[in-house]
Amino acid sequence: MSKQFFGTDGIRGRTNQGAMTAATAMKVGQAAGTRFLRGTHRHRVVIGKDTRLSGYMLENALVAGFTSVGMDVVLTGPLPTPAIALLTRELRADVGVMISASHNPYEDNGIKLFGPDGFKLSDEDELAIEGMLAQDLSLADAAEIGRARRIDDARGRYIHAVKASLPSTVRLDGLKIAVDCANGAAYQVAPSAFWELGAEIIAVGVNPNGKNINDRCGSTHVDLLQETVVSSGADIGIALDGDADRLIVVDEKGQVVDGDQIMALIGTQLAARGELRGGGVVATVMSNLGLERFLQGQGLTLERTKVGDRHVLERMRQGGFNVGGEQSGHMILLDHATTGDGTVAALQVLAALVQSGKRASELLHLFDPVPQLLRNVRFAGGKPLEADSVKAAITDAEASLNGKGRLVIRPSGTEPVIRVMAEGDDAGEVEAAVASICQAVEEAAI
Repeated sequence: MSKQFFGTDGIRGRTNQGAMTAATAMKVGQAAGTRFLRGTHRHRVVIGKDTRLSGYMLENALVAGFTSVGMDVVLTGPLPTPAIALLTRELRADVGVMISASHNPYEDNGIKLFGPDGFKLSDEDELAIEGMLAQDLSLADAAEIGRARRIDDARGRYIHAVKASLPSTVRLDGLKIAVDCANGAAYQVAPSAFWELGAEIIAVGVNPNGKNINDRCGSTHVDLLQETVVSSGADIGIALDGDADRLIVVDEKGQVVDGDQIMALIGTQLAARGELRGGGVVATVMSNLGLERFLQGQGLTLERTKVGDRHVLERMRQGGFNVGGEQSGHMILLDHATTGDGTVAALQVLAALVQSGKRASELLHLFDPVPQLLRNVRFAGGKPLEADSVKAAITDAEASLNGKGRLVIRPSGTEPVIRVMAEGDDAGEVEAAVASICQAVEEAAI
């Protein structure tokens, strides 16, 4: 059985269309609740959300679903995704739910589910829940219907946890930090955590109105943060996305520092202290070849996975790694969190900045990325990657980059698009390789 609702990061889509309706959300609550009704204890689910307008609707629908099968509900209000994973464990809950579409615009929303260990659900659990969505599920007797309550100290609990990821001796006094929270889930907790550690904060993207999440701000639109850093004379800029599991950094000159450079810094810092596990870092096929070469020069490895932080996390747990992430900014530090946490990762960067005495532009540019080019080719139907002409173009491109670069060709999991990425030491060869493959795909798709 293949998944129809769950993607690489839960269920996601445009609100009030397809799977992202109140009716479906209620059914998901009933199915997930039924799946995790294990044992004789009173069962509990933690539900958090980001700042999207549709969060109110989906939150109420999920509450109805979970309580109808006998689960008690704890509501946190807007909090980052990693905070919900944390609170699921702390409150001894049976399941956790985050209502968010991450870096997508406000019109979209999503449902992410966590097991009692705070990790995202396994394929087995997701398939089981999908199978229940079309069934008539048993509802609780009237006396066993669940209760719902809102907890007031959820933000404080999370702030305490992220601060505890640093040694108690580390302070951020003297640092001026620009923070862009994308008008999303971390709009209160991230600036507060940095301020409590002694930093001076210039906060943007902290006035959510239900429709401005990720709107020309946050980790996918860093222009605002770049301008803020330079105009305010900040030492560094921190950009999070809508649910705060991604981190992009801007140095004091306004230059963007992506996830590859952040992984390089955190990985080598931990290795120097003897705290890096697994002998290296886990990233996806999209991470730059420059990162791989840099880590090799430090005696460390780069393990690559398919695109998606879910795949990164799976490999980390299998291989005993404690640092992983994506070029796009997902940072997973398993010593401190069970999922990507932009605020925790930012604190590791800020601590290194303070301890090194260097400027951000010196500290955070550890390697020169090799030229990398990604293009998307949209097609109407069929399987163009199976065409002989496309296979031949890929073979020729691989030969041209042999020993000097690499190719990543993959179909999108959400739309009829072929993604063609090449990187190598020669920018001209990279561009030629991508152009030839894209042309072959376009011709085969006609």
